[in-house]
Amino acid sequence: MTWIQNSVTQLLQIASSGNTKLQVAITIGLLLLLFGSFLLALVFSQKKRLQYQKDMQVLREAQQNQLIESAVRSEEVERHRIAETLHDEVGAILSSAKLHIQAINPLCLEGRDKELHDRGKQLLDEGIQKVRGISHNLHSSILKEFGLNEAIRHFMNNTIQGTVIKANAELDDSYTTLNAENDISIYRMIQELLNNIIKHANPDQIIVSSKFENNDLLIVIWHNGKGLSHQEFEALRYRKEGLGLKNIQNRVILLKGHIFFSSEPEGYQVKIHIPIKSPET
Repeated sequence: MTWIQNSVTQLLQIASSGNTKLQVAITIGLLLLLFGSFLLALVFSQKKRLQYQKDMQVLREAQQNQLIESAVRSEEVERHRIAETLHDEVGAILSSAKLHIQAINPLCLEGRDKELHDRGKQLLDEGIQKVRGISHNLHSSILKEFGLNEAIRHFMNNTIQGTVIKANAELDDSYTTLNAENDISIYRMIQELLNNIIKHANPDQIIVSSKFENNDLLIVIWHNGKGLSHQEFEALRYRKEGLGLKNIQNRVILLKGHIFFSSEPEGYQVKIHIPIKSPET
């Protein structure tokens, strides 16, 4: 603003010469100069304020992403802990109980006792199988060893096998893992969505498909049960009972992707778009 001060000083010196017309002209000039200075300062202040707001928004988004990432990573650590406890402790106890039951000679049993023995052995085998399945679903070892597509197929087989639901996995095998942590988040979203569909939608057909193109992974889950509209999804994820949907949204935000629920002529579908980047980018 030094040039403005110098200009004002020069105009005041000229105005002191005593010429009335010149004084009026200089006064008008001073007013215009001051008004222009005020506008310039206002524009500068507005730009500074907008930049500050923009910086604060970026900071808030970064903090939100850090909180979401911390929550997601903590959840994954807890899943692994539970999986290991189920496998190493509960699984070991059940296996030991099975050995004890197998040590009983069924020929020494008669009638009702033999029926109870056989039924107990059958239930124990089912319990061991369930614990093993839950442990595998909680743990991401199959994902890290065989990739996202195989993990999805494995989960669908374990979860839907033996039910009345017909399930197909039509996955793009050109997709390969670039970031294992991101693939775990994608896998957890699909797990949660499929569990919700099986539990609440009562479908008899589910199709999970994927397409990988131009560093963009599109996953579509279609079913012919009772599904959600996107408006219902937005409303439910803010409710206490919508914790699973909130976790899905958090993972979408973490992956910088998009999720959309929609009604189709013959069913419902969920579309998930995920930009795929390597850990270095």
